[in-house]
Amino acid sequence: MENKKVLITGLAGFAGSHLAEACNARGWLVYGTIRHFRSDLSNLEGIQYKPVVADLMDYHALADAVSKIKPHYLFHLAAQSYVPESWTAPRQTLDVNLIGTLNVLEAVRKEYPDTVVQVCGTSEGYGMVEPDECPITEDQPLRPLSPYGVSKVAADLLASQYAASYHLRVIVTRAFNHTGARRGQVFAESDWARQIVLAETSQANRTVLHGNLESIRDYTDVRDIVEGYILAVEKGKAGEVYNLCSGQGYAMGEVLQMLCELAQVAVALVPDSNRMRPSDVPRLVGSYDKARSELGWIPKIGFDKTLLSLLDYWRTKSGTRLRQEATTPS
Repeated sequence: MENKKVLITGLAGFAGSHLAEACNARGWLVYGTIRHFRSDLSNLEGIQYKPVVADLMDYHALADAVSKIKPHYLFHLAAQSYVPESWTAPRQTLDVNLIGTLNVLEAVRKEYPDTVVQVCGTSEGYGMVEPDECPITEDQPLRPLSPYGVSKVAADLLASQYAASYHLRVIVTRAFNHTGARRGQVFAESDWARQIVLAETSQANRTVLHGNLESIRDYTDVRDIVEGYILAVEKGKAGEVYNLCSGQGYAMGEVLQMLCELAQVAVALVPDSNRMRPSDVPRLVGSYDKARSELGWIPKIGFDKTLLSLLDYWRTKSGTRLRQEATTPS
């Protein structure tokens, strides 16, 4: 197996850490950007990697990294990825997600244009989708409904422009919702799992606060998603866009109910106005037909197993050793 060199921006993040694991399993040499050595690297425990101190806003640091490493593949995952934060910090979101992507592309263009680049887009870019437009294909019009969505659409289009104008080998992936172990607690399903684990260890507070439960989302296990990222750089066509999703829509209320069914105690559900957004994409359900036909990618891990891995992550993180004693879902 060829010992390829890969550079991952956002290495210590949720998807970045899982991607690094998948690259380790292939025997690849993993380099990853971290903002500084005081960064939280807890997600990387047990993972083999070489840290590169480089902020997305520091073009010279990125260029120096690309020049020295000369990576076969560059996975650009780093971003301000929390949608609600984009409403309170829209400028920072645009700076990080758009200018950061520009810096990555320019570093590759000027320092080592043989690198294959994967730019991580998002289903949030599709935004306002009518019911008859689902399942969403890559040709769906982009109508983002948040500053985050706008920032990622801009980065997505910039990546395609660099492929067309400079003949760089840039591939865009648009991942729909994905979750699993290490998912940050600012994201709804992970926060619910955290609250459930706290309820499992507390007699006093057995409630779960939640926001909008009507939005419908397409969930995939993060381990399947990062396999899609790898197949995109191995088999994807420069300038092309690939949806990575399950093709299955879940109302957020269904997701919460599934977590409650995996809990070891009964919990009360309490709506919280602070968890509501100014506007929310009502329905995002995708089609992965293109990824299946061109990359050979299909999701393999069932959603029930994904949610169980998320709960077990929070059980371990909380210091408890609780495990699901009921029959493990298939």
